[in-house]
Amino acid sequence: MNKLTAALGLSVLLFSAPATAQVSEEEIKALRLQVELLTRRLDQLERQNQEFSQSLQAAQAGPGDRAAGQPAAAGSDDLDERIDKAVAEQVGERMAAVSWAERMRWKGDFRYRYENIDEEGKDGRNRNRIRARAALEADVTPTVKIGLGLATGGDDPVSANVTLGGGGSKKDINLDLAYFDWSGLANTHLLGGKFSNFLVKPQKTALLWDGDWRPEGLGVVWDNGTFFAQGLGTWLEGDSRNGTTFGWVAQAGMKLKLGATGRFMFGAGYGEFDIAGGTPLFGDPDDFFGNSFVTDPLTGNLVFAHDYHELQAFAEYSFAVAGRPMALFADYVVNTDVDENDTGYLFGAKYGSAKAPGTWDVSYFYEKLEADAVVGLVTDSDFGGGGTDAKGHVIQGTYAFHDNWNFRATYFINDIALSSGNPRDYDRLMLDLAFKYK
Repeated sequence: MNKLTAALGLSVLLFSAPATAQVSEEEIKALRLQVELLTRRLDQLERQNQEFSQSLQAAQAGPGDRAAGQPAAAGSDDLDERIDKAVAEQVGERMAAVSWAERMRWKGDFRYRYENIDEEGKDGRNRNRIRARAALEADVTPTVKIGLGLATGGDDPVSANVTLGGGGSKKDINLDLAYFDWSGLANTHLLGGKFSNFLVKPQKTALLWDGDWRPEGLGVVWDNGTFFAQGLGTWLEGDSRNGTTFGWVAQAGMKLKLGATGRFMFGAGYGEFDIAGGTPLFGDPDDFFGNSFVTDPLTGNLVFAHDYHELQAFAEYSFAVAGRPMALFADYVVNTDVDENDTGYLFGAKYGSAKAPGTWDVSYFYEKLEADAVVGLVTDSDFGGGGTDAKGHVIQGTYAFHDNWNFRATYFINDIALSSGNPRDYDRLMLDLAFKYK
């Protein structure tokens, strides 16, 4: 009975939904075959055990003691124990294999991009680029997981793109993610390390923060399905020898259901980045990504002219039109630390959803981001060529070939260098083939 129970337990474990959800089809087939072979071996050992017990009883019993029902010899019990031990070891091995597969998860994506850039006053530019990312998540305990991710590209905080060329030269791979995620409180996640940007970005637009920016520090997210609140503390420079620079952001809002298909999300946020008097956080000594700068009279270095105390408001309304999803969205920010060139906003619409094979979506938004509305380094790396001090239109369309494979075209019609009083045209076309796995 012990042997059959162990085999049955292993079978239930292997074929149950929670286990198979994290194990590949090939692994399941292999484990099923092993279970079948194990079951056959158990049947064979059962028959051999019965035959051995009967032979032993016949050899040891006296002429008057061969009635049916005599107890089996001690050797039969020893054989049962050996069989049980062997079965238990094999069951333990299978359970460990399935448990390991459940605790570890891979996910990632790959994107191939053709890009054309037409900036007034400069020669046109065409280039082909790739982006590849892979991340491993592991459950340490039921409430703690860790993540480790790698991505192509250099050390740019807001881009993992690599331009093809150089005679087929090797491309850089860098640390993209390294974090812990604790979920020991209801509806709450506490993160630490280098993690994905969880801050609200209506319809994934990047007025304040690029989606590829990976904050480095601590974050907390609370969401009960109706109300949400989240906070972020990030080190822009974490070594005191280099002059520590710390920024923080807090957001809160509400999500409501309106009718059968309507969803309304709205909220506000506030963040502080005290960088006035500091040199650029990334790149060349004169690269402020659109933000205002001055010359330090003591050192002669170029430094940020302002701090950035960013007050944000955002909203997103989703509903159905002709059986397809529709979304209207808006985002607004003002830097309360300055008196001019301090505002940014966007508003737009999206129709459709390119998720299932054969589905599509189209979207449009208009954006204006003045020079000192936000920290230019961490905002959208594509709009206006990256950074602040730009305005214009963005048109996008996506078609899904598969759940995990789509084609997207994006066209930027922008004006840049607004604060100069002599803005320039900036047009950009991006054609993407994107693939993801999880």
